[in-house]
Amino acid sequence: MTTALLVAALLMGFFGSPHCLGMCGGLVTAFGLSMKDVSPAKRRGLVATYHLGRLLSYSFLGLLAGLIGTTVLEPLMMGNSMPRILLGLVLVLVGITMLGAPFLTKLERFGMRFWQFLGPLRQKVFPLTTFPRALTAGLLWGFLPCGLVYGALLIAVVAHNPLGGAALMFVFGLGTVPMLVATHETVGWMRDKIGRFRLRQLNGVVMVLSGMAVMFVPIIMANMHGGHGGDTHMSHGNPAAITSEAGGSNHHDMSQMDHSMHNMDTDADTMNHSQ
Repeated sequence: MTTALLVAALLMGFFGSPHCLGMCGGLVTAFGLSMKDVSPAKRRGLVATYHLGRLLSYSFLGLLAGLIGTTVLEPLMMGNSMPRILLGLVLVLVGITMLGAPFLTKLERFGMRFWQFLGPLRQKVFPLTTFPRALTAGLLWGFLPCGLVYGALLIAVVAHNPLGGAALMFVFGLGTVPMLVATHETVGWMRDKIGRFRLRQLNGVVMVLSGMAVMFVPIIMANMHGGHGGDTHMSHGNPAAITSEAGGSNHHDMSQMDHSMHNMDTDADTMNHSQ
């Protein structure tokens, strides 16, 4: 798990939270109405408690996703570049989803069935007047179907690290907290700023580019390094070998010169003897 993935998960949660507010907003409203007779101080504690439960639920799901990646995917992709390529593809998929593509709607439908199955248990936590009930409500909230959550879980799967997957989902949940605990006026201001500057779409573009970089930059760098390595070999060579060859060539030339001088001396002696 890298810092870059954790930052991506945090931004994904923050910039995607206006979209999730449509579904989570009703739940937050229901929680608030169930605490209308609670003192303001205890109310703040209960709100913090059920958000803690939600983050713990996300972390548990991230742990499961990381285990799936470790036990199922990793043995199939050892010794090759598939882990990097799969991570890049998931980042591209999540980025396109943040741009508005409905790729994860089928997962949301499946999650809705499970959410409805939890209906009787959800009814038992109301009203949220005690901390155990608030914690339980937060734990159940983590299973609310959301395409953005499923996208983060896909990243946790390809991260191939259970603890890293848990950390990624916890950080993703932290990114959604400001929008869900803000007052009505603050929520309107945040949604306006995120919508006006298209920060969700911008984050989606960044994730798409990041995924493409994860897939293709190592290949491009490897090709460039390979070509540069060949040129280096041709242009520079082995200094020791060059020195050895130069030394050998010089030694051969000196030997030839000595042999020629010896022949010249012999010829001179022969001429003197003849005279």
